[in-house]
Amino acid sequence: MKHLIDIKDFSVEEINDLIKVAKNIIKSPDKYSHKCDGKILATLFFEPSTRTRLSFESAMLRLGGNVLGFSEASSSSVSKGESVADTIHVVGGYSDVIAMRHPKEGAPFVASVKSSVPIINAGDGGHNHPTQTLTDLLTISQEKGRLDNLTIGLCGDLKFGRTVHSLINAMLRYKNIKFVLISPDELKLPEYMIKVLESSGVEYIETNDIEEYMGDLDILYMTRVQKERFFNEQDYIRLKDYYILNLDKLKNAKKDLCIMHPLPRVNEISTDVDDDPRAAYFRQAEYGVYIRMALIMYMLGVK
Repeated sequence: MKHLIDIKDFSVEEINDLIKVAKNIIKSPDKYSHKCDGKILATLFFEPSTRTRLSFESAMLRLGGNVLGFSEASSSSVSKGESVADTIHVVGGYSDVIAMRHPKEGAPFVASVKSSVPIINAGDGGHNHPTQTLTDLLTISQEKGRLDNLTIGLCGDLKFGRTVHSLINAMLRYKNIKFVLISPDELKLPEYMIKVLESSGVEYIETNDIEEYMGDLDILYMTRVQKERFFNEQDYIRLKDYYILNLDKLKNAKKDLCIMHPLPRVNEISTDVDDDPRAAYFRQAEYGVYIRMALIMYMLGVK
């Protein structure tokens, strides 16, 4: 039995195989419509979510399976004081695979120790979000045709952005990757992630200016400033509109730049960018269903 807690739990070969299957699903979805007949996915979301939860549910339903679960902690027995371990122990008896989101870092790992079925980390605090990373990798592969020889700009909340941390860990395993880290000083990439970059020997640049290196980028990965991670609302208000991407800021960008965002968007991308063919974030959200279909089949051992 395999769990997915961190993107590093999967080898490059496993990730590439998942991307290959997801692309096959995109081309021939009907071939996969009964792959998980009789199987049940439990979605345990102790923290609010729209895209991740619904894309998991859509993925399982498109595979012919069924879904059960809850969308917030208050609608579960956690509100009565039940531990995560006990919840997982019980729900494992009701389902074949569990997708779990939790505000506390490490909670999905604790769940995996106690679970009798595969656990998929659907986001734990500011730590990891491996299925978003799989979505990102499929998006890059679809939009750019490769996963190597890329300069990737990561912009916004790099301190609390779990999608950023997971994506860095994934992309470090591909050849000739460079990072441009764009953030205010208060939201810079954490020191432990800087050490990861430095130990890998990958080239990276830190800057406050979103336009300074725009012309060098193959990928621009925008993130929102996450209000739910701040202890001080005044700090959030001061930083939430620090970067707003608009068409004027893209004037020096490459014609084949791929603009990504894990969503939800607040103010960090102007709506005038939506119609630009380089804007891939809504396609990215759709790709999330296909890669999660491939992942569910893999976790269940479905060929």
